Amino acid sequence: MANTVYIATSLDGYIAREDGSIDWLMELPNPDKSDYGFSVFLDRIDGIIMGRKSFETVLAFKEWPYVRPVPVFVLSDTLHELPGKLPVQVEIISGELKRIMELLRYRGINNLYIDGGKTIQNFLKEDLIDEMVITKVPILLGSGVPLFGMDHVELKFEHAGTEVYNNMLVRSRYLRKR
Repeated sequence: MANTVYIATSLDGYIAREDGSIDWLMELPNPDKSDYGFSVFLDRIDGIIMGRKSFETVLAFKEWPYVRPVPVFVLSDTLHELPGKLPVQVEIISGELKRIMELLRYRGINNLYIDGGKTIQNFLKEDLIDEMVITKVPILLGSGVPLFGMDHVELKFEHAGTEVYNNMLVRSRYLRKR
């Protein structure tokens, strides 16, 4: 079972503005209409776990961003009902992360994409992240939602590679050193 973070950050480590906006990501020039390897990444996963705020952000997109239909699990203690028609299977889940992982493994969902600031931070606190793919975007936001919180334990990762896209985006891959 592999839990992977796949996310973009500003140079100063923010994944969204303070109000949760990711407009700065949507404004990036993309002359080739590339997904910068995102669809290749999605081919490796069996499901997505994301926080409520990330789910609400995705719902506001013009198109569902996950080209391959995989189940989405929204981690929330406050969301009790999903909006009408969704393009894929979406479930609300809550509880202890290790127990959730056991239940998903039992259902045959072994490779998960972990998304959302608080969700990622909570998975890191529990040492449940095996891989991180972080794309640095050349912008300083100055403030916002940080990728990493200040209250997690020390975890060591090993650099597994870096690619540069469009002479602007720097995507690095890190594997958990155990």
